[in-house]
Amino acid sequence: MSPSTISELNKKAYVHIEDWRNRPLHGGKYPYVYVDGIYLKRNWGGEYENVAILVAIAVNEDGYREVLGAVEGMKEDKASWVNFFQWLKGRGLDGVKLIVGDKCLGMLEAVGEVFPEAKYQRCTVHFYRNVFSVVPRSKMKLVAKMLKAIHAQESKKAAREKAKAVVAELHAMKLKEAAKKVEDGIEETLTYADFPSEHWTRIRTNNVIERLNREIRRRTRVVGCFPDGNSALMLVCARLRHVAGTQWGNKKYMNMKHLEATFEDVSVAG
Repeated sequence: MSPSTISELNKKAYVHIEDWRNRPLHGGKYPYVYVDGIYLKRNWGGEYENVAILVAIAVNEDGYREVLGAVEGMKEDKASWVNFFQWLKGRGLDGVKLIVGDKCLGMLEAVGEVFPEAKYQRCTVHFYRNVFSVVPRSKMKLVAKMLKAIHAQESKKAAREKAKAVVAELHAMKLKEAAKKVEDGIEETLTYADFPSEHWTRIRTNNVIERLNREIRRRTRVVGCFPDGNSALMLVCARLRHVAGTQWGNKKYMNMKHLEATFEDVSVAG
């Protein structure tokens, strides 16, 4: 095929992808929302630079996973996240109770601004990686076991107590920086404990979106460097749309009756 034919076919495909990307969200309420930024390379005036594609996935009130959308964010800053969340809200994103994501610049403020009713859960896997960045390789396995023990507790109170013990242990191991990271960041990783215990393993990490990211990277790696941000966004969205139409989106992910029961109990207690 000639380059002009490929270009025309791409334009037609882009129209369908754009329609899907901007579709109204009719899934009712979306209690759990997972967000992340995927970095891809683009060629900008002969120079290579990163382009961030912001992605959001949710579990709807029936317990099914749904790809909410993706946009090009110049970088993962507050303005990009606010615009992204407002765009999702404008398309019908409603009923958000928890937003799960890595702790990146401005995202937390954006959550508070656009979804003031929602709580924030810092992905525990990203949190562990952050702590490991200041831990010697020889002690990594032991520290990993210690951190996992915090999130294996049966209540938030017990997890806080365990975290205090871990901080003391890290100090005893002369790992002051790691101890500080745990002390400063642990509370953000325990929000999941305010929700049904049946959902804990699914809402304390960003794994649901990380798996999709791996699938996207498998495709984008073949391309290498994109000519512009829009072509990167289109390929990511084409992949997201494909995955959403498979068993991934048609298989029940959670039993949301547990969530209804939890919030009924809270309102009765209130």
